[in-house]
Amino acid sequence: MHRTRIKFCGLTRPDDVRAAVAAGADAVGFVGYPESPRYVDLAQLAQLGPCVPAFVTPVLLFVNAPAQDIERALRVLPQAILQFHGNETPEQCRQHARPYLRALRVDAAFDWAEAERRYADALALLVDAPAPGFGGGGQVFDWHRLPAPAQRRQAMVLAGGLTASNVGQALAQVCPYAVDVSSSIEEAPGRKNAQKMREFAAAVRAAGS
Repeated sequence: MHRTRIKFCGLTRPDDVRAAVAAGADAVGFVGYPESPRYVDLAQLAQLGPCVPAFVTPVLLFVNAPAQDIERALRVLPQAILQFHGNETPEQCRQHARPYLRALRVDAAFDWAEAERRYADALALLVDAPAPGFGGGGQVFDWHRLPAPAQRRQAMVLAGGLTASNVGQALAQVCPYAVDVSSSIEEAPGRKNAQKMREFAAAVRAAGS
């Protein structure tokens, strides 16, 4: 039976990373986009990295970042994989020779099959609601717009307005490989709540069982 993986994103504090791991996160995301309220600089990243144990995957999220900024972050957290949320081309996503996730907006131009073709070497494609600017807006979108599992060649990561209350329905309808959550497990942007993380992870496990 498939076990849905869990990624908690936008962590900024060491205690939150440890709480995410304790809650059962498979991956933890760190935002390298300066315009985000969840942005962490290299000094913060150096404090957060040691809190990620073996077998939990750190993910570095970027939006149209200069290549040298990405390389600097990878030197601080060399075990990380990359996640791209901007206008990055396939060549820009793969130029760092690192595993990567490609985020897709489920807007009027959304085309899963075309994204699979363009980003055929991505670890997974992350689907999220359209939002002003870049990054997720914490909103649910129409899950009926997503292709059925039999129509996917690549793994799908579902994001966008997921909560402990609706993630069970999301898993039943979408059957994603993984879910990605940020705002619904927070007290304030970048400040996670350990109890909310535990509740979300428990809801994912309950839906999977």
